Amino acid sequence: MTNPWAEWDHVLKVDPDKELYGDETFEDVAVTGTDAIEIGGTLGMTEEKMQRVIDACADQDVALYQEPSNPAVVVDSPALDGYLIPTVFNAADPFWIVGAHAEWVRIEDGLDWDRTTTEAYIVLNPEASVAEYTDADCDLTADDVTAYARIAEKMFGQEIVYLEYSGTFGDPETVAAAADALDSATLFYGGGVHDYETANEMGSHADVVVVGDLLHEEGCDAVRETVEGARDANAE
Repeated sequence: MTNPWAEWDHVLKVDPDKELYGDETFEDVAVTGTDAIEIGGTLGMTEEKMQRVIDACADQDVALYQEPSNPAVVVDSPALDGYLIPTVFNAADPFWIVGAHAEWVRIEDGLDWDRTTTEAYIVLNPEASVAEYTDADCDLTADDVTAYARIAEKMFGQEIVYLEYSGTFGDPETVAAAADALDSATLFYGGGVHDYETANEMGSHADVVVVGDLLHEEGCDAVRETVEGARDANAE
């Protein structure tokens, strides 16, 4: 059975702690052309904020996933296609590699394992909230990133490897090297994608381009450009 993300080009990450642009609605968000909406953020997360966005997206015709930053904000909702749970492979604190996940399995009624997948995060922007939150070692060469990607796939069986530059545009050569290191895992890229060109450039290396801040800062029209850029890259 093929995992759905193996067919994706673009993911739109919605931060429940931020408002949508102008007077846009989640109906507008759902028709940007993105392959999936991922609901998650690093700071200011609560179950109530997550629930608000899930409810708003529940009736939209787009795949819907929650990326909870901690077990306390997990929402048990039939509207969700699944849960994507980060494990930060370059975290200096092992809590973010496996310790937090030991808490996940203790949540009330347990995890819905059939809908739960971990993402092997490699965090690469030291100024990003996620880097500070997880004490990630971001001083990595392309060879280091390649090694982490290969370890994630081959030793830990990760289906998703996620290069997270969060807030800044990454190094295309590093992304290309990580892509070359993977055989079957899907490579996600996130960070600094803000128009057709940046989406197309990173989409030519990564399998899936993830866009987040752009939605809240410039709106759905800007997001549509990135969808087109990522899709055209994968069509080439």
